[in-house]
Amino acid sequence: MLNRTSIFAGLSAIALLTAFPADARRGEQDDARQDMAAGKVKSLREIEASVVPRMRGMQYLGPEYDPSAQVYRLKFINRDRVIFVDVDARTGNVLRQRG
Repeated sequence: MLNRTSIFAGLSAIALLTAFPADARRGEQDDARQDMAAGKVKSLREIEASVVPRMRGMQYLGPEYDPSAQVYRLKFINRDRVIFVDVDARTGNVLRQRG
């Protein structure tokens, strides 16, 4: 019985911890949508169409959006290495690639 209680408590803690990033992403998505609707930035689809094909052999993990800098960060993985590509959301130009 003690093991089941410990397992349940552990799983509950994990569920709570993973819920917060989803809320943060929802805020990012809303910010990106508002900036795009206002004509301030390109759509994520336009940015992805430009950048993803250049990252041959890498798996695309997904985006983040920084509304204050108006920068998309696209995340990729190549074997065991994570690569971040920061893209100016206004122009679509790659600002930097790290990883």
